Amino acid sequence: MLSIDFIKNNKQKVLEAAKNKNRQVEIEKIIKLDEEKRKLNLQIQKLREKRNLLAKNKPTSQIIAEGKKIKKEIKELEKKLKEIEDNLNNLLSFVPNVPLPEVPVGKDASFNKVVKTWGKIPQFDFPVKSHIDLGKSLDIIDFERGSKVSGFRGYFLKNELAILHFALLFYVFQKLVKKGYTPIIAPAIVKKMALFGCGQFPWGKQDTYILNDEDAYLAGTAEQPVTSYFTGKVLKEEELPKKFVAFSACFRKEAGSYGKDTKGLYRLHEFFKVEQVIIAKNDLKEARKLHEELQRNSEEILEELELPYRRVILSTGEMGEPQIFKYDTEVWMPYRNDYGEAMSNSIMGDFQARRLNIKYQKKDRVKEYCYTLNNTAIASPRILIAILENYQQKDGTVIIPKILQPILGFKKISPKNQ
Repeated sequence: MLSIDFIKNNKQKVLEAAKNKNRQVEIEKIIKLDEEKRKLNLQIQKLREKRNLLAKNKPTSQIIAEGKKIKKEIKELEKKLKEIEDNLNNLLSFVPNVPLPEVPVGKDASFNKVVKTWGKIPQFDFPVKSHIDLGKSLDIIDFERGSKVSGFRGYFLKNELAILHFALLFYVFQKLVKKGYTPIIAPAIVKKMALFGCGQFPWGKQDTYILNDEDAYLAGTAEQPVTSYFTGKVLKEEELPKKFVAFSACFRKEAGSYGKDTKGLYRLHEFFKVEQVIIAKNDLKEARKLHEELQRNSEEILEELELPYRRVILSTGEMGEPQIFKYDTEVWMPYRNDYGEAMSNSIMGDFQARRLNIKYQKKDRVKEYCYTLNNTAIASPRILIAILENYQQKDGTVIIPKILQPILGFKKISPKNQ
């Protein structure tokens, strides 16, 4: 959430940011409500001061009557103030963050900017199979039974792929723990506070699963519970940055992706992620360095898996409401003959920390809102598409990436009739 003072002092910048992120905001109404709120607070303060002065006098029938009148006026003004504050906070919750100047301006992915490519695109001397066909021929994925049991976008990972899935997640988790990131297993059930705080609400409510229990939702990423971990806390400056590697199950309705990637493992309602989350000082220069660190971690993983990838700066229309800067890392997927998103790396500024009230105390005792950052380390089963399709062989087998072979204990997956 942006502060009201920032909005008032940067009105045109905020309006431009909202427009570039394809969002509408009511800035003039926000400013008007804030002025009304300030006036009411001043009125209430003056009435309280007047009441306190009356209380110092010897009570008489006139003073008692005057005190009751002031009390009634304060109550009425407080009720009006509460309505204005609720309305103001609601409008503020729809104001997106302001991107950094270098973010490409554009309404969709066509305005994204490729800034790095790595790896050699594989050339095959045989017809390339999709991960769906490989899953069937190798008996490692069952979409038919997945749909019957789980519904649309349901799936079963079987046999070697089930083992590969776990090995991959463990390898990434362990890699980041060795880099000094605090390991954490995050809950998949979260309260509205966490989803609002991270900026999933109000914009992404249609993609969120709501449970029958009161105030209970399924998280779409470990970023939501882990960033919310310090809600209402004041941290010490010397504690920062706090770096986490988090594992969780993730759930998304994918309501906004009707008709997209309806087959296969690319777009699922249920999947698993190892997420990187950082709580940092309110310092853009440091945040940029941490952002590059998060990016390097993810790129190292893809390089060790020997999967070709590219790094993309997302445009204003693609980056999402809370972000001020965002990379997507896209991995090569041979059957689609294109790259597909594998990781998303974001600087949020103090947008989430304001919503969650996460601060730190500096050495001069001044308190500031923290910066938050997050990046996917690995998301599975989506990454399995790239592994299966890039490592497929002419004889129908799939070779296991070398980095994972010692963990798995086998080097390839073969058709079951061989």
